[in-house]
Amino acid sequence: MIAHLRGRLLLKNPNQAIIECAGVGYDVTISVATFTSLPAEGAESALHIFTNVREDQIALFGFSDKQEKRLFERLIAVSGIGPKLAITVLSGIAADRLVMAIRAKDHGTLTKIPGIGKKTAERVVLELKDKLDDLAVAPVFDSAGVSYGVAGEDALSALVNLGYARPAAQKAIEVALEKEPDAAGDFERLFRAAMGSIR
Repeated sequence: MIAHLRGRLLLKNPNQAIIECAGVGYDVTISVATFTSLPAEGAESALHIFTNVREDQIALFGFSDKQEKRLFERLIAVSGIGPKLAITVLSGIAADRLVMAIRAKDHGTLTKIPGIGKKTAERVVLELKDKLDDLAVAPVFDSAGVSYGVAGEDALSALVNLGYARPAAQKAIEVALEKEPDAAGDFERLFRAAMGSIR
């Protein structure tokens, strides 16, 4: 199986790249995020590859970073999500935000992604919420440079997605952490505490 390609970028579109390696042009399906990270056509480029083999075709899916590839592999393990829909999902939302939405059980954010309905969003959360621990998300910092950690970031994202202003949500998380410092690593407990203080 092809796992990595490095060569001259012959062509790039928002959902396709053609990379020439040793005289062979490989047609690779990519996400918008990977498209934006690619260099100009004619330059050398490298992609992490997922090879999808079916009876009637072999399809290559390319990713600029390993985390996006791992997230793609988790998505296609969900019943009802194939490689093309997984690429559509990764094109519709940043990988970090997708991980946070799944961890926060944020169905609202997921259903805004093209191709994801309510039932699919519920399946994604149910099947993946406990399988994303190896996918790091960038910590969120307040204006004073304080990190809320992964659970805090998830809780902040959930509050903002519920319609609360970001400054109010940040303040609620800070108050919750002051009252319950040991809730820092527990999303559900921190989220409940923040909801209690924001009202």
